Amino acid sequence: MNPYDPKTIEEKWLAKWEADRLFQGTAKTLSKSEKEKFYALFAFAYPSGSGLHVGHVESKTALDILVRFLRMNGKDAFFPVGWDAFGLPAENYAIKTGIHPSVTTKNAITTFRRQIKRLGISYDWDTETATCHPEYYKWTQWIFVQLFKAGLAYRDKGWVNWCPQDKTVLANEQVVNGECERCGSKVIQKELEQWKIRITSYQDELLSGLNQVDWPKATKTQQENWIGKSEGALVKFQNGDTSVNLECFTTRLDTIYGVTFVVISPEKFKEYGLIDQVEEKHKDSVNTYLDASFHKTEEQRRVGEKNKTGVDTHIKLVNPLTKEEIPLWIADYVLGGYGTGVVMGVPSLDDRDGSFAKKFELPIKEIETLSQKEVDNLLKTHSEVFSKATTYKLRDWLISRQRYWGAPIPMVFCEKCGWQAVPEEQLPVMLPELEDFTPTDDGKSPIEKAPDSWKYTTCPECGGKAKREVDTMDTFVDSSWYFLRYASRNEKDQIFDKKLTEKLLPVDLYLIGPEHIVLHLLYARFFTKFLRDQGYLSFDEPFMKMRHQGMILGPDGKKMSKSKGNVINPDEIVEKFGADALRVYEMFMGPLEGDKAWDTNSLVGIYRFLRRVHDLVLSSTQDKSTPKTVRKKLHLTIQKLSEDIPKLKFNTSIASMMECVNLWETENSMSHEDVKLFVQILAPFAPFLAEDLWHELGEKNSIHLSSWPVTNKHILIEDEVEIVVQVNGKLRTRFMIAKDASKAEIEKQALALFDIAAKKVIVIPGKLVNIVV
Repeated sequence: MNPYDPKTIEEKWLAKWEADRLFQGTAKTLSKSEKEKFYALFAFAYPSGSGLHVGHVESKTALDILVRFLRMNGKDAFFPVGWDAFGLPAENYAIKTGIHPSVTTKNAITTFRRQIKRLGISYDWDTETATCHPEYYKWTQWIFVQLFKAGLAYRDKGWVNWCPQDKTVLANEQVVNGECERCGSKVIQKELEQWKIRITSYQDELLSGLNQVDWPKATKTQQENWIGKSEGALVKFQNGDTSVNLECFTTRLDTIYGVTFVVISPEKFKEYGLIDQVEEKHKDSVNTYLDASFHKTEEQRRVGEKNKTGVDTHIKLVNPLTKEEIPLWIADYVLGGYGTGVVMGVPSLDDRDGSFAKKFELPIKEIETLSQKEVDNLLKTHSEVFSKATTYKLRDWLISRQRYWGAPIPMVFCEKCGWQAVPEEQLPVMLPELEDFTPTDDGKSPIEKAPDSWKYTTCPECGGKAKREVDTMDTFVDSSWYFLRYASRNEKDQIFDKKLTEKLLPVDLYLIGPEHIVLHLLYARFFTKFLRDQGYLSFDEPFMKMRHQGMILGPDGKKMSKSKGNVINPDEIVEKFGADALRVYEMFMGPLEGDKAWDTNSLVGIYRFLRRVHDLVLSSTQDKSTPKTVRKKLHLTIQKLSEDIPKLKFNTSIASMMECVNLWETENSMSHEDVKLFVQILAPFAPFLAEDLWHELGEKNSIHLSSWPVTNKHILIEDEVEIVVQVNGKLRTRFMIAKDASKAEIEKQALALFDIAAKKVIVIPGKLVNIVV
């Protein structure tokens, strides 16, 4: 018997599967199939130059196990793969090294592809795409053009995170502790004219659609909170000469008598030009505060609610009901994008207002709240001051980025005709080749340095000269529709193959890390609803079921990172222990959704388990039989896995297989057919070893094309029952007997337990014997 050699086994079968194109080209075959489909989607991966670490292995393996199980159960599984390849990290690296991001990205994808294949992840590589490929971003640009034509893409001024060193807009996730993650400079808030997408036009449907999907409750809650729908009223606050007129949104109009101050956001204060109403002696303090606020990110300001800051403008407003004068303060915990950016302070009834009032020694007025009838009367009789309103936290999506490595925005500006969309037949607008990727001194995109032959074109409206937009799109745009394109990967003349789209979508299960559950999901849902309304899709929600994987932590229990020196390279693990051992170990560490710390000693235990399976199978002979206890345990294990795998309970599945192996090893006997059943249930978890053993057992076709074992229910039925023995109606003892034993056999065994003379014996088969003496 050959010793277990995972490297030899795995490289052999990897080459065979590649040659046979196992599970490749599924989109075409699934379009003709009558079997039930299952679209399994893993989150769009960014291919970093450092390659995979073992944390990436967990989620991919989990979905691969499910997909292999479903295929063996007769379902058509669609399991595509692609790369979220544009973005800041590659551009950062290009600026640092001078190597073009197209080169580093291509190399990173090559590394990721090799590592993933070596792990045995059964993606359909014919679906592979990358956002930086022109054949992909052509359709990203096409979607933008449709949004523009529908009035949902527009230019507007907006406050953005701005890095003064790199001279570019940063997304919130690119700001760390108020600093640019690229250069460490302090980020400021800057008002720029940018392209936006009117996602707010779908805000109510984005809320109601959550009722259609099977997502974790916490994920739905975060979506709801981000949209932030609130029912309430608008209240107008003026000063005596009405030179200041502010509208405030409140959900508690019943507290209007308790208002003792009003707080306005820095953005709204500037937008309304209220600095002109501030007395000269107070302008310095106000401007100093505004400047400090505009150096904070929105996230810093949200956190800052716990330690509120503010400045008195010394502008006086009037409570519209009590006619009392109240001060107007600026505070950066009030966000300009939520409600009206103006908040009425009721310190006696609101904890946040109360802490602000106490800190700045503002009056606190104890009051009784208005009844609903009184509130309704206010709205009716003072409609010039009070009116019903609904507000949302959700703001339109700002997509302009002043950087190079992204999809060009397909718009041109003509002095005569204004902004015009690039004609669809001229798409894609190719990203120009540039050697210098650094931002310009005036804060424009590096693409401003492109030659005039790229920058200038013809206006599609009047035929005159027009200049191309030099900003690129936020990479969230690229990743908002990739799952829709996979099935139509090879389509060149249309965005979707209608037949394939109808067959395969929506996604049946989306596995994604919890760090992406707000913006990405919101944008993907918005794109789906928009394309539905344009007639390209027939469904409302893109991801019918969603689950989140936890993190694989370093051996020190901390998040893996190069700076901590706790990153585990999967290549090294695969080289030493094999991909099967790595897969099974990560699935055995604990529940998929939980965080788990890496432990090499436990990995060694899994390697030994697989080696035991290898040796047990190869030492089995055709003439061996399966003891009753082993056969029962085997079928209990089949039943356990059949129930647990669809629920993503992989750790309990593996534990059940281990118990079965322990009993098998103890009895040292299992029939040839039962050995094959065990190898089949091992296949989704350890695909290389299972394939090798399957062929050693005499099979010719791939084990991954075989049918999942069916649990033999008869074997699981208990063949013995417990009989209660009573003497004159009192419990005396119990005994076990064959389930199908006759009354005479039960009576005989019961009487043998006692040395007594029975007058009468009452037997209830399967339950009890009552001996009357």
